[in-house]
Amino acid sequence: MALNQKAICAALLIVMLALQAHVKESEAAGECGKTPINAAAASLSPCLAAAKGISAKVPPVCCGRVVALLRSSPKCLCAVFLSPLVKKAGINPAIAITIPKRCNIRNRPAGKKCGRYTLP
Repeated sequence: MALNQKAICAALLIVMLALQAHVKESEAAGECGKTPINAAAASLSPCLAAAKGISAKVPPVCCGRVVALLRSSPKCLCAVFLSPLVKKAGINPAIAITIPKRCNIRNRPAGKKCGRYTLP
């Protein structure tokens, strides 16, 4: 029960951080198209526990959201994993990048590579 409460609190924290973030939307499309990076990051709140522990089970809803981001743009998923919001939430990007593999998603960033970045 306490784990569920912690997960809910953490998810709420991510959503609150995304709402508080001052994101400058421009006419040009970024890594996530016209979706602000913090909104894309907040959409992955069901992945929070899986992103904090390599042995944590990845919920199906998380896998669905990851697939949706990968469909829109693999660069978007990488941008989310490397975003300041994710770091503020205490998520290790090296663990987060393993989620697509743990979801058995075929078209995913390979290994620990995320775009031009290689995670430690």
